Amino acid sequence: MREKPPVLTVVGLLRPHWKPMTLAMVGVAGAAATEILEPWPLKYVIDNLLKGDALSVINMAVMAVAAIAVGAAASTYLQNYLTTTVGQQVMHDLRLVLYHHIHRLSLAEHDEKRTGDLISRVTSDIQTIQDFVTSALLGILTNTLTLVGIVGVMLYLNWRFTLISLSIAPLLFIVVYVFTRRIKKASRDVRKKEGEPLSIVQEVFSSIRVVKAFAREEYDRSGSRCRAWTTSKPP
Repeated sequence: MREKPPVLTVVGLLRPHWKPMTLAMVGVAGAAATEILEPWPLKYVIDNLLKGDALSVINMAVMAVAAIAVGAAASTYLQNYLTTTVGQQVMHDLRLVLYHHIHRLSLAEHDEKRTGDLISRVTSDIQTIQDFVTSALLGILTNTLTLVGIVGVMLYLNWRFTLISLSIAPLLFIVVYVFTRRIKKASRDVRKKEGEPLSIVQEVFSSIRVVKAFAREEYDRSGSRCRAWTTSKPP
């Protein structure tokens, strides 16, 4: 009887690390705020350069640019440092859980699964999850907050022009949705293809003494499995 695999979610993996993730969210909010404020010094110069003392206007704009740059650098450092640390911890926890689960699988399950597929799950798939936590997750949040802030500023300045600008958004969402589904399918196919060469390499390396004892290096190098590996193409 097959053991039911553990149910893992991104939220569940991040829950034990909620404190550094909360601080990382502060960095995300700061990065989004600085991106929204970047055009403000230029607007201040254009609006006030001819109305008063040019030197004081320029000095104010320079100090504003410096303050925004320092805030952006501090927020980005806080965000990257904490997400990288959490990503390493999540990867460690996930590998322990997956390794323990593989040990508890039945022999029938191991007969059906190729060793290369299991190696791919423990190595490249977990590395992909780490990259998502360290790069994509908070990057998505930063871009979302920045977009919401920009739209809010645009609505405050001129809501009619903002609605005209956003009229193309539904079409963009449809295009993104269609291509996202295709990308997901292609990504799954590529993952399956990646397990094939790993299975071949694992089988050959695990029996390398037998291969060399019977002088089968040339056969294994030019065999059908090797040709299938080298000629296979991703979908």
